[in-house]
Amino acid sequence: AEEAKAATLAAGRYILVVEGSVSTGDGGVYCCIGGRSSVDLLTEAAKNAVAVIAVGNCATFGGIPKAKPNPTKAVGVMDVITDKPVLNISGCPMNPVNLTATVVHYLTFGALPEMDALHRPLFAFGQLIHNNCERRGHFDRGEFVRAWGDAGHRAGWCLYQMGCKGPITSQNCPIVRYNDGTNWPIGAGHPCIGCAEPDFWDRPTYVPLQLDAFTPPITYPSTGKATDGITAEGAAVTGGAVGAVVGATLAFGYMIMTNRAKSIEPSVNHDEPPDEGDAHGAKPE
Repeated sequence: AEEAKAATLAAGRYILVVEGSVSTGDGGVYCCIGGRSSVDLLTEAAKNAVAVIAVGNCATFGGIPKAKPNPTKAVGVMDVITDKPVLNISGCPMNPVNLTATVVHYLTFGALPEMDALHRPLFAFGQLIHNNCERRGHFDRGEFVRAWGDAGHRAGWCLYQMGCKGPITSQNCPIVRYNDGTNWPIGAGHPCIGCAEPDFWDRPTYVPLQLDAFTPPITYPSTGKATDGITAEGAAVTGGAVGAVVGATLAFGYMIMTNRAKSIEPSVNHDEPPDEGDAHGAKPE
């Protein structure tokens, strides 16, 4: 294996994929393989690479090892490799779909995909989780889970008040999901912990965010039963609602331009959904 690695490094023109943070404290003694520090091994492996792909939050931003007080002085790959293109596929864990798509893009076009300011591919990290979340409709209606296992939690309401970091986290989790598209944390009833962002482990997991502004959803998930048609009365109400939304949007834009937009807390609907019991139809006494 070492001979094959040496031959590949000597030949050059390869893509180097790196997992794990890089320990730089005390000469790198906290992470050594065969008596060599991770800094030395990474520097050697990246020397003849055409590009470097860091996978997972540890390799991209230092991850959990970098969390305060960071005794090993852990950093991400791009803090060490500065003379090569470095693309970050963050997440804890990262989604293999995004790695596969990145490699295929390079093989097809001979270049890395377009990246954001944190060196993440825009196709995977160009949208906030909040904007594509299946529970976004409940956020817009002020329908929030207030305790684990309450009626709102069982009904699939928004997890914002349980500490969800979706409004500040960019990743395509709601679209590609994990385990071959089976599910993702919010779909399983747990708030997003923001693992695609730097320093996520230093933010309290279950403390609600203080939001300064809201972004419009890409889609508007339904929170009620669909209807087969629209009555004249319904059309009138809809028209009035659209007018109200447009007016509110313009007013909010004016507030931003005049620096009047302060920290905004979403309105809360304190009405709980009817308790429909557990999966077996049993209702609490």
